[in-house]
Amino acid sequence: MFIVTPAGVIATDPISLRRPEKPYIDAIQAVTKAPIKYVIYSHSHFDHSAGGQPFKDLGATFVAHRNAKERIALKPQDVVVPDQVVDDRNVITLGGTTLELFYVGKNHSNSTLVMRLPKEKIIFTVDWIPIQGVQFRVMDDTYIPDIEEGLKKVIAMDWETLIPGHPGPGGKQTGTKDNAREELAYLQDLSASVEQEVAQGKSYDDAIKDISLPKYSSWPNYKNFLPMNIERYYDYWNRGI
Repeated sequence: MFIVTPAGVIATDPISLRRPEKPYIDAIQAVTKAPIKYVIYSHSHFDHSAGGQPFKDLGATFVAHRNAKERIALKPQDVVVPDQVVDDRNVITLGGTTLELFYVGKNHSNSTLVMRLPKEKIIFTVDWIPIQGVQFRVMDDTYIPDIEEGLKKVIAMDWETLIPGHPGPGGKQTGTKDNAREELAYLQDLSASVEQEVAQGKSYDDAIKDISLPKYSSWPNYKNFLPMNIERYYDYWNRGI
């Protein structure tokens, strides 16, 4: 997501593995010649935060959660260290546009920001609220049960359109609050099913074999990622991690 205002541009995540930073800058400049004033990291993971130097060379101020700055400081030079940090909440106002930055707790990372445009009722938050999608692979970077509590906080916010950072089924780029509700329901159903297996003394393999969530079977990567999602929740209910 990038936001165009009369006074300049607010950009987010400078790069991913499939979106080199130069074409991203070209895309912004195809829309406006206004300067890029801010770059805001959605979270610390390097597939989203790396490659910001061309934005820095253009004079952008980099913003991230405080935990993201601590992690990014350990990374080699291809990740720009943030200039400003967010703790629980911050507001950026530029050219008559207001962008709110919220930290709702641990979820896909310990540094994920929810960015909300209150007037436009749009939120941008990456990697943890997919559009009809199970969680990514083994969820090894996910905090449980914090992610469920974070979803409840996001659902309670005033917004209508979700930009999730990765496309959904059929390449869909935006979602709605119903998608956030569906994701919370999926995690709650998954958690309850795994908890029952653990209470019965079942093994990892038994849980993976026994658990089926047909309500979500049409979601992309259901077949490939559900077993790994089960294993992550098994660790939570069996080992407390």
